[in-house]
Amino acid sequence: MNADLERVVALQGLDSAAHDARRRLAEEAERLKAFDARLESARAAVSTAKERLAENQAARRAIEKEMAVHQGRLSKFRDQLMSVKTNVEYQAMQKEIEFAQTEVKTYEDRILEGMLEADDLTAAVKRAEVDAAAEQKAVEADRKAYVTELTAVREQLERISGERVGVVRSLSPQVLAMFELVAKRRNGVAVAEAREGICTICHVRLRPQVFNLVRRGDEILQCDHCNRILYFVPVPAATAHTS
Repeated sequence: MNADLERVVALQGLDSAAHDARRRLAEEAERLKAFDARLESARAAVSTAKERLAENQAARRAIEKEMAVHQGRLSKFRDQLMSVKTNVEYQAMQKEIEFAQTEVKTYEDRILEGMLEADDLTAAVKRAEVDAAAEQKAVEADRKAYVTELTAVREQLERISGERVGVVRSLSPQVLAMFELVAKRRNGVAVAEAREGICTICHVRLRPQVFNLVRRGDEILQCDHCNRILYFVPVPAATAHTS
């Protein structure tokens, strides 16, 4: 393969790797926000569970106060029952007592329901706290792994930058200018593999004579459609025989 062609293929590989590395670094803020969001979601679940339990407890206290009022009335009616003098008064008082007893029973049932619900809500709080603690550990581990990944990406980008300088210096000025012009116009991708007579990036079929020259690899050739510099990767003999 032509020496400059080998170098532009290598240069494209470095530029593509650098682009991917910079993209990953650009995602840092969003990734860190995602970690914070996971923690906030877990904490919010705990907070919600505790709020529901607190609401249950407040509701039960209110019911207990109402029940105390009716218990007081029931006690008063029972005291008054001892002092009634006529059968009519006795029956009237009995009705008041029965009504008060029904009311007290209703409140007792509601308190019992609230206590049963409180058991479930207490368990939900514990589950949410356990889940939040587990998520805290998971986020810490993921954040640590991500920081390690970013360090590796920065080191890779620095290494690529150094290698790129060497490749650029070894290229002829004309080929470098061609590469940079096409890269500028084609979103950073100035080189394309030619395979089976087709440019693998723009997918346009090459003229047979052009493809034959690309296969030889003796000179710098560009796709007639997208202007990318073309190169050809020979199929290994064993693979070609198998296919």
